[in-house]
Amino acid sequence: MENLKKITDDIHAELIEKNSAREKALRVSREVIRLSANAIRAVHREEFDEARGLMDEARSKVDETRNLLKDQLDIYYAGYVQDAQKEYAESELTSAIVQDRPMPSHQELRVECAAYLNGLGEAIGECRRHVLDIIRKGDLVRGEKLLQIMDDVYYMLVTFDYPDAVTGGLRRTTDMVRGVLERTRGDLTVTIREQELEQAIDTAIARLNSENSGQNQGGD
Repeated sequence: MENLKKITDDIHAELIEKNSAREKALRVSREVIRLSANAIRAVHREEFDEARGLMDEARSKVDETRNLLKDQLDIYYAGYVQDAQKEYAESELTSAIVQDRPMPSHQELRVECAAYLNGLGEAIGECRRHVLDIIRKGDLVRGEKLLQIMDDVYYMLVTFDYPDAVTGGLRRTTDMVRGVLERTRGDLTVTIREQELEQAIDTAIARLNSENSGQNQGGD
């Protein structure tokens, strides 16, 4: 039992270091989530330069957390760090889709696969908001293009048939994407049909006016 004090001191030292890393990682992860949420709001307002600055700041903090926890992998994979990576990936992917740019890979963003896939699913939810905005502006061609992107992402996500422990609950995210996709397709279809009906009515009115004008001139 002579070495019990040394064993106790060593364990205390390791746990103090681990807890310090945990507290710092938690604080930085909260910052990543905040910055990413603000970046998404800036994207929807089409303030793309501001969004880029916020995402760059979030990315630096994602890297900071990874370096901080390189020797504390149990904390790195505990949950909240992955959640922060997911939110960051969501902001980058939302920005890319809205601006019609190629989507960055998980290697480019330096996030884990599960965080990336769930972030991509969440980005599709943000795309619905963007589609509704452009529908209100009457840009149905752009709306249809975005709907196709949403559709492609959904069919990509369903190919990842792995346990939730591996994908971070991707099945739930994929189910959400399916619901968002169906609602968005319904909204866009109704708007297109309404536009077609309005155009048909306008065409019929113009033809009737033309015929009435011709009859009136003939009567004269």
